[in-house]
Amino acid sequence: MKFAHIADCHIGGWREEELRKLGIEALKKAADICIKENVAFLLISGDLFNTSMPQIDSLKEVAEIFTLLKDNDINIYIIPGSHDYSPSGKTMLDVLERAGLVHNVMKFEDGKLQFTQDKTGVKITGLYGRRNSLERLDYASLEKKHLEEEPGFKIFMFHNALEEFKPKDLSNIESESYHSMPKGFNYYAGGHVHYIFDIEKEGYGKIVYPGPLFPNNFKELEDVKYGTICIVDDQLALKRIPIILKEIESLTVDVHGKNIEEARNIIEKELAGRELKDKIVTLRITGELSSGKISDLSLYNLNSSVNAYCLLQNINKLTVKAFEKVEVKGETLEEIESSVIKEHRGQFPIDNEEDLIKTLIQVLSDEKHEGERLDDFEERLLLNVKKLFPYETG
Repeated sequence: MKFAHIADCHIGGWREEELRKLGIEALKKAADICIKENVAFLLISGDLFNTSMPQIDSLKEVAEIFTLLKDNDINIYIIPGSHDYSPSGKTMLDVLERAGLVHNVMKFEDGKLQFTQDKTGVKITGLYGRRNSLERLDYASLEKKHLEEEPGFKIFMFHNALEEFKPKDLSNIESESYHSMPKGFNYYAGGHVHYIFDIEKEGYGKIVYPGPLFPNNFKELEDVKYGTICIVDDQLALKRIPIILKEIESLTVDVHGKNIEEARNIIEKELAGRELKDKIVTLRITGELSSGKISDLSLYNLNSSVNAYCLLQNINKLTVKAFEKVEVKGETLEEIESSVIKEHRGQFPIDNEEDLIKTLIQVLSDEKHEGERLDDFEERLLLNVKKLFPYETG
């Protein structure tokens, strides 16, 4: 007997259409692997969709893939994750279950979590993931004795971080101790934490995170690069199969000290010197621009010229040179305004610059009169500003 384990598909989560398509392609590839490996069933440990109410096209494509698995006698067992869980109870996972395509194993009877038994005799249960890690309340109240005493090969599905096994870069996220889960299960099928990890703990069997089925953000494309499906046999031998759909090229370009045009030329030259055809390109731009606006550095029109499958840019570490620090002198508001004006006067070719700026500040400080309509106030304010600049505009 063999089974497959995936998690965190986040179907529909990417804003870019090209990457949304790859999310579906990854699920198709996982289904093909399940059929080729002749698995008995597939576990999906939460976040099949990126939202509890996905687009109808995404639902149709997922249903087609699941129908293929059903036609090959492969059952699908699922729990809601923090993204496809809905506090209202309305989720598309229910639609798939009513269509006979999946089995949600989080079933309660008389307040107790129940098992769902596969045709192989394997018994499966689990708890969902909820927004803001609220599933910890469910773990705290979970009746475990009957789950631990149940005989046979058992699988517990979960969708949350475990405190003892969190990666360092996720040290601040909410988590549960693995001791909060019921003991005595053979396999613990995890999700939610997007990293590849497995460990065997005495009394708890094999605890496994498969990683995302397809990278879900810019950093995952850089670091993880591809998705993974786990194939497990009844002896708990684990085989990870990568799901590689596109080659990924990750670039970092430093444009420190350059203006917008110079920065664009540097980036274009860097891209032109590489073979990027049909690749996913992640472009991280760093440094401090000497002038201009970051929004003027849009490079999405370069995608066609480099012939990449998809070009993504990240400008989180890109800044623009700020104004020099001003030493403010004075105690009253008027004294401070005069100090700032004197510090920066002479920057514009305007007669009586200092007096004009002081008058402009006074005009813009005017308040709406009691009972005055907003439109009338705005018109009056604009008229007073125009009086200060008696220049013709073309």
